[in-house]
Amino acid sequence: MLKRCDWARSEKAIAYHDGEWGVPLHDDRKLFEFLILEGAQAGLSWETILQKRDNYRAAFNNFEPQKVARYNAAKLDKLLQNPGIVRNRLKIASALQNAKAFLAVQNEFGSFDDYLWRFVNGKAIKRRPRQQLLTHTPESDALSSDLLLRGFKFVGPTICYAFMQAVGMANDHDPKCFRYDQIT
Repeated sequence: MLKRCDWARSEKAIAYHDGEWGVPLHDDRKLFEFLILEGAQAGLSWETILQKRDNYRAAFNNFEPQKVARYNAAKLDKLLQNPGIVRNRLKIASALQNAKAFLAVQNEFGSFDDYLWRFVNGKAIKRRPRQQLLTHTPESDALSSDLLLRGFKFVGPTICYAFMQAVGMANDHDPKCFRYDQIT
């Protein structure tokens, strides 16, 4: 039997853990998706977001930032009525704001990927054996500060670190987990 990180228990969590979590990601659309989902997760379990992920993709035009950036007040109201997503006005409004800020970063740096990976010098932070799991790091603190200055919302240091873990900027798989060495 494969040893996994302790949090991967449900069918969706296991699939996410085994196939996505911690894998270095460089696709801007997928990076935008994770940025929005991590913000939506604030105060909730990641399991809740995994259960709603397909609904989010449908509701947010498959996380195409150009489309999300054009959402208006009527679309925001429609999203607030969607039971398939987290219906929190601030979180939904932040997705719209973040899409605009995301496009500005792409315009400035060529891609969000180029901007983002600078915070770890292009190489994932690797958890060491017996190292306690962190909720934020100097890198996530710096990313959070910079994103906030650029107008992003729901991007505090803890959310940024969870985002960094999700997109492979940090390999926080348990060193005994079968994915730890595979991702390294």
